[in-house]
Amino acid sequence: MQYLTKQYYQEEIKPKLQKELGLVNAFAVPKLTKIIINTGVTQPVDPKARKTVVDNVAEQFTQIAGQKSQITLAKQSISGFKLRQGDPVGVAVTLRGERMWNFLQKLIVVALPRVKDFRGLSLTAFDGRGNYSMGIDEQIIFPEINYDKIDRVRSLQINIVTSSTDDKHAFALLEMLGLPFAKENK
Repeated sequence: MQYLTKQYYQEEIKPKLQKELGLVNAFAVPKLTKIIINTGVTQPVDPKARKTVVDNVAEQFTQIAGQKSQITLAKQSISGFKLRQGDPVGVAVTLRGERMWNFLQKLIVVALPRVKDFRGLSLTAFDGRGNYSMGIDEQIIFPEINYDKIDRVRSLQINIVTSSTDDKHAFALLEMLGLPFAKENK
């Protein structure tokens, strides 16, 4: 597979996609806008212990994404969850530009093949506006994560945002980029 870059998209994928979708205007061809990686941290309940766990997860996300991650904070207090406003509750990273392309390449070529019993990505995960969301059960599928240094296996959410407003156009783009979609759902 060709190394995914913006140049490869411009020279190879965009003309094919424009022809396949029957688009006259080259600016109407869908493109990747950003990739968002995030997770929530609910355990432990103790705020001080949670802070250290969130810092650890933030360091893992920084390694996975190649960019500093942000810690998300609770917007309101919820007494049933022993949560106060401003407590750390998750980690998120938004990738754009070259880092987005590098992460997508790593996701397709290295990480997804390491998923146990992987049969392809679901076609039902489009949101109706041309964006695709996938959940990963284990952060250890990424080669940067040292299994001995994690406190527990955590799941993460990956959102791929495209410029398309149509799921069919976004699917065509992601398929041409090499995302392995499940065959039996077609």
